[in-house]
Amino acid sequence: MDTQKIVLSVNGIEVIYNHVILVLKGVSLQVPQGKIVAILGGNGAGKTTTLRAISNLLQGERGAVTKGSIELRGERIENLSPADLVQRGVVQVMEGRHCFAHLTIEENLLTGAYTRKSKAEVAANLEKVYAYFPRLKTRRTSQAAYTSGGEQQMCAIGRALMASPSMVLLDEPSMGLAPQIVEEVFNIVQDLNQKEKVTFLLAEQNTNMALKYSDYGYIMESGRVVMDGAAADLASNEDVKEFYLGVGGGERKSFKDVKSYKRRKRWLA
Repeated sequence: MDTQKIVLSVNGIEVIYNHVILVLKGVSLQVPQGKIVAILGGNGAGKTTTLRAISNLLQGERGAVTKGSIELRGERIENLSPADLVQRGVVQVMEGRHCFAHLTIEENLLTGAYTRKSKAEVAANLEKVYAYFPRLKTRRTSQAAYTSGGEQQMCAIGRALMASPSMVLLDEPSMGLAPQIVEEVFNIVQDLNQKEKVTFLLAEQNTNMALKYSDYGYIMESGRVVMDGAAADLASNEDVKEFYLGVGGGERKSFKDVKSYKRRKRWLA
């Protein structure tokens, strides 16, 4: 990674819930400006907690960063509020979309623009969102509760874009979506990255899709980063292919042959 262009640096953080439960154990990662970085791993690996630690949403879950540091462009941000981070251009799209069900699609989008003071900027951002998500424009007057999961995910990403972010934290964008909609969402993320220069840090269980569209990846297991590298290198790694892509390891193996402790022993020893 080019250390001259690191926009976000997470340095050995530990996260504890309820003053007792240790969830993250020395997690470190870096996000270069203008790149798409993926945090990969199974359910419960610590991906969402890592994003919440960065965006300072842990307090609502009775969690706290107890060790380490998080820096945004060289500034320590552990004690900033989520609103402060939005002002600095960091916006999180939550897992599960979290649209306001009783509001229309357009009203949902406009809630993302509360930090913008210029009406002209808000109007321009709204048109930009509709340009990237034409499906939302046709559903702009529909209540969010009556739109599809894919449309709600597009709405959640569009709402984040209304704040004119320089970096978006994207949590499980493929969750609960049909494969063709997942492809469409990731294509739009790639377009936003390339055309609008938005930096993305995404947490994703769909390893194959995430590595296809990312520049760099971190694999998490049980609250630790156990492997990282360029997306192309991870996609060709035999361990990753065997345990996450289901295509490695030579001859076919049954689940009896591939024990989970084998992976943990190899990576966490």
